[in-house]
Amino acid sequence: MRMIGALLLMAASGFSALGLQIVWTQQSAAWLGHESAAMLGVVTAFFGGLALGSLAFGPAIQRSPRPLRWYVVCEAAVVLWSLVLLVLITPAGGALMALTGVQPTPAWQWGIAFGGTLLLLLPATACMGATLPAMERVLATSLQTRDTVAALYAANTLGAVLGVLAAAFWLVPGWGLTRTAAFCACLNLLCAGLAWWALRPNPLGPASCTLPPQTSATGLPLVLAATGCLGIGYEVLVVRALSQAAENTVYTFALVLAVYLAGTAAGAALLHLGLRGREPGTAVRDGLLLSLALACLLGAASLWGLLPMQSALRDAFGPGMTAALASEAALALVVFGLPTLVMGALFSVLARQAAAAGLGLGRALGYNTLGAACAPPVLGVLLLPAAGAKVALLVVALAYLALLSRQALRAPPAWVLVGAGTALFVWAPPLMTVDLPEGGQVVHFEEGAMAAVSVVQHADGVQTLHIDNRQQEGSSHSAFADGRQALLPLLMHPAPRQALFLGLGTGVTAAAALQDRDLKVHVVELLPEVVRAAALFTPALADAALAPRLQVQVADARRFVRAGAQAGPAYDVVVADNFHPARSGSAALYTVEHFQAVKARLAPQGLFCQWLPVHQLDIDTLRIIVRAFTSVYPGAMAVLATHSLDTPVLGLLARADGGGLSLAEVRQRLSGPRLDGAAAASGLADEWALLGMVVAGPGSLRRWSEAAPLNTDDHPVVAYRAPRITYAPDSRPRDRLFELLDGLSARPADVLADTSAVEAERLAAYWSARNRFLHAGRHVRVSADPRRMLAQVQTPLLEVLTLSPDFRPAYEPLLRLAQALEPQDPERERLLQRLEQLVPQAKTRAAVAAGGPR
Repeated sequence: MRMIGALLLMAASGFSALGLQIVWTQQSAAWLGHESAAMLGVVTAFFGGLALGSLAFGPAIQRSPRPLRWYVVCEAAVVLWSLVLLVLITPAGGALMALTGVQPTPAWQWGIAFGGTLLLLLPATACMGATLPAMERVLATSLQTRDTVAALYAANTLGAVLGVLAAAFWLVPGWGLTRTAAFCACLNLLCAGLAWWALRPNPLGPASCTLPPQTSATGLPLVLAATGCLGIGYEVLVVRALSQAAENTVYTFALVLAVYLAGTAAGAALLHLGLRGREPGTAVRDGLLLSLALACLLGAASLWGLLPMQSALRDAFGPGMTAALASEAALALVVFGLPTLVMGALFSVLARQAAAAGLGLGRALGYNTLGAACAPPVLGVLLLPAAGAKVALLVVALAYLALLSRQALRAPPAWVLVGAGTALFVWAPPLMTVDLPEGGQVVHFEEGAMAAVSVVQHADGVQTLHIDNRQQEGSSHSAFADGRQALLPLLMHPAPRQALFLGLGTGVTAAAALQDRDLKVHVVELLPEVVRAAALFTPALADAALAPRLQVQVADARRFVRAGAQAGPAYDVVVADNFHPARSGSAALYTVEHFQAVKARLAPQGLFCQWLPVHQLDIDTLRIIVRAFTSVYPGAMAVLATHSLDTPVLGLLARADGGGLSLAEVRQRLSGPRLDGAAAASGLADEWALLGMVVAGPGSLRRWSEAAPLNTDDHPVVAYRAPRITYAPDSRPRDRLFELLDGLSARPADVLADTSAVEAERLAAYWSARNRFLHAGRHVRVSADPRRMLAQVQTPLLEVLTLSPDFRPAYEPLLRLAQALEPQDPERERLLQRLEQLVPQAKTRAAVAAGGPR
């Protein structure tokens, strides 16, 4: 019964530890700036703390006649520091963010990420590192056996699996980070109380004693540290590789981690059952090292078939979010299954050998986790970007062979594995997982510490920019829409001098802003690899003549906005890219706290525009983001970037002072010399085209979103809600756009601070015409035959112009179709006459004669 009780306590303790790790990772992402960086930072801090705790407390636990007290005190200390962190982590994270600075060097940034997180979590993680050695010592002294290490390790790791899944799928989405951390702390407190009650030594039982050493400990510390480093290194590298095929959401990370831990737990459990009280010798250890090198080589080799495997698994599991998540778990199992089984067994063998040699489980665990703490910075931050994923994975696999005994290293199996690894190094192509369309090719690929960036050229010459293969950041085909995302907010400010763009993408948006000759443009981009790739789309980024007005800075958007609030300039316009909210770290850019930080960077009449990818969002997630935005900017309005039905983009736009727009200022801005026709070239030639993109005023936005939950740093609702449509799209983007338009409304008085009744009526007519225009395009099928196109669009577009002669997007396609008809065609003459009746101010026939609309 004592053994069963101890296993249950270890499982509960593991549940709490990994639940807290999930919480700390997301909390750290708020100041580290990216979930990948937070994962690396917290993993390093977590294992570093475990190592320090195991090494510092392990010898004392080994000598102590009352190891149960150690266990209880350590669990209680975890409770105490977890509760302290609930209050401390936000101000401490802010201080570390300020210490990192706005634009740190890579060495300084990663040094603060690893070192700062380690110090912040150390009191809790150090005590966590002592709980397993203490419990093993409790059983060893009462049961007089060392044959408990593998079972305790398996139970602790199995509990960690349950903690990861529960935190990601139920606790954090439902309760938020603070209450999830409090729940985990309560679980640790329960473990301490139950252990003190159930595992106290029986006064009539055998006396506590220490079993004498039976073997030598020579070389064991090095092997323990190396296997810890290689095991976590393999995890870090494979997680990065899987991000090229999986959807890269919070659920992806949780599932992959759960698979890794489950395999480790199963390996330890199988080892416990297989040994049955026997002490493992050198032959067992060598066999497991050889098996692990082979397993890692096979796992690495499977990554070359990642995309076909992912496609086959999605087909096998079928549609739906549950099926999509199951396919991601299955993909992780293919790559992680066999290696993690052997890893769990190998650590258990090494721990048993350490105990037999008198090292004790505490020091064995300490050496192992110390090596594990080195893996993220050494393999993830240094080796992966420098050598690539292929070389890094082969280094990990073959490094296990260096840990073999001399006799095993000379044997044929070791040299066969060396030959296999060498063959992969020489003949296997680079491990570059990129979806290619038919006839497409990769023209640029670069792996960084946080992501892989690729540029794909399609058969028609269109180039697209991708992050981690799954996230498209723009294309050469979307330049018109990307440019409007800069010009729309800039034209709504009367005289901007300083503009900040959060996110670079292809660089087209920032370059469009440079068409305003008096504007200084500051761009912040998280990934240096994106900055280098953007030059392929926007050569102006490297134009020396524009350097005085353009600054591109590699930094995290959240950290830049917050850390630079005291010393940085006040911006007249801030434009935030349409970040995909389901992807790693992006949801943190849609929280109340981030919107408040942006507001603090605005000039008194400054304007903030947050673009939202409606084609990547479901309506419920969109409501949540709008609720967060309007809670900070109650005077916000919503605008469309373009009239696209397939890739609709919505902008939330607000002034820092809460005021509306001025029609007189808009007219003056459009007629001024600063833009040299750039507004007209983007379809924003007059005030009606510009203000006509408004789809909702402040009151409408508030009413539409008021029932949605608030997305905050502590309760990141968007991070857990947004992936649903990514895994299982429930509607077409155009259907969501129309549902959005049906739920929103605007009145000229809500949008404009100065307008006459006639102007208000004209603007309202434009909005009605725009909505009719969008509905008219809902079922149009594009054809190269002008007569077929006319048969579909002529009547609805003429009805649109009847509503508002100002609506050029309906006038211009009809004009182009008229020009495409033969001059003698009577249909052409009838169409031109009708256009001249509806839009008398336009020079219709002159435009047709000149070859198109002007």
